[in-house]
Amino acid sequence: MSARCIMVLGTTSGAGKSWLTTALCRWYANQGLRVAPFKAQNMSNNARVVAAPDGGFGEIGSAQYFQALAARATPDVRMNPLLLKPEADTHSQVVLLGQVSRELTALPWRGRSQQVWPQIAASLDALRAQNDVVVIEGAGSPAEINLHASDVVNMRVARHAGARCLLVSDIDRGGAFAHLYGTWALLPEDERAMITGFVLNKFRGDAALLAPAPQMLFERTGVPVVATIPMQWNHGLPEEDGVFDDRAQGSSGAVHTRIAVIAYPRISNLDEFQPLKNVAGVRLNWARSPADVEGADWIILPGSKSTAADLAWLRSQGLDAAVAAHAARGRRVLGVCGGLQMLGEALIDTVGVDGNAPGLGLLPLVTSFEADKTVRLTTTQFGELCGPWAALSGVALRGYEIHHGQTAQHPAMAAAGDVARSVIPGVAWQNGAGNVLGVYLHGMFEDANVLFAMFGAGATTLDAVFERMAQGVGEWFDPAALALD
Repeated sequence: MSARCIMVLGTTSGAGKSWLTTALCRWYANQGLRVAPFKAQNMSNNARVVAAPDGGFGEIGSAQYFQALAARATPDVRMNPLLLKPEADTHSQVVLLGQVSRELTALPWRGRSQQVWPQIAASLDALRAQNDVVVIEGAGSPAEINLHASDVVNMRVARHAGARCLLVSDIDRGGAFAHLYGTWALLPEDERAMITGFVLNKFRGDAALLAPAPQMLFERTGVPVVATIPMQWNHGLPEEDGVFDDRAQGSSGAVHTRIAVIAYPRISNLDEFQPLKNVAGVRLNWARSPADVEGADWIILPGSKSTAADLAWLRSQGLDAAVAAHAARGRRVLGVCGGLQMLGEALIDTVGVDGNAPGLGLLPLVTSFEADKTVRLTTTQFGELCGPWAALSGVALRGYEIHHGQTAQHPAMAAAGDVARSVIPGVAWQNGAGNVLGVYLHGMFEDANVLFAMFGAGATTLDAVFERMAQGVGEWFDPAALALD
């Protein structure tokens, strides 16, 4: 195995592991090295469709997809062999090497580790054999002592790879030095020895005020603080989990388009809306109440990992009436995947995938859930659209599909003359007035053709974002901490 491995661990979730792993992927790639990202297990409803070993397609976490792009590598399922997609607070769908595993989904959490470790180790070994550097991301904290015995994502991976480990803490939240010391102290002695550097992330203020804490921490642990990363507002990288920070909702300048994205509890693939934030003059906010959609030019119903449950939540908040009123005024409504399904007349589930529910009735469609999941990359072209979405007519685009539902025209409504306009067969429909559009295709706004058609302008490219991040790594880090020899 030729690859040398560096691993990014965190004192908490949200410490900045994914961001730093992405930055390191581009930094090492810029040194002329073959680089691959790796995260053994990711828990996220933000997923991407990538190549699978059998020549088909599979799912990985979005963070590893973007890390692969930063590394200038082709994303594949080995980069995130185990993906957990939460469907409820106590239940997740298990995706192993890109494919849903009903057997693993049925197992208790601790019962999975021995079942999945051989595939995790084999995936990491294969990446190491094909690359010069593998940048590994941990999950949560390595010091979750209740989970240490069944660990397959943090120190067990570090030991298997012989990785040099960086431990990152979010100093903006406070308590960073205690987090770093406590995490280090809770690790077994042999695992402490693998921590080669501490990183303070999201720092605001005068760095001179950190003294003497880094030295005191070094005296207690023997581990130096190797980087202090300034707060990166509007960095341009899609968020891995959670909704965007209210302090970073969009670009500067005069606002010409206000977009409200409904933030239901099981929202999925929210990262696909990052390009909208990067467009000058677009203001994006997350809506959880009718007040949050007032004054919006667009309302987007995004993807959902539990469409029927999220539709029930939407109704409980009064957002169903708010969306209907917005549409009645002729303003734009866009449904993506689960959001498309919600816009129809009904959800029909005879196989126990998601649940039955009446839809919002804004498109004359019906969705039936199937046991098998559609997972594919899609290259297509819009047909002729009318009304506010007419600018998309004839636009070619690429994206990806991940859905159990199959959507079609409601037969009784069609017989009565209420027919949805099919603007991409089997993938996209709009209402007669043209202001309500539903699409199965994720990633639409990541296509430059779509952004240009809608706004007459592009957005900051991901490649430019990766380059800024790599430049920062060169400025913030002690060079010795990045050496792999």
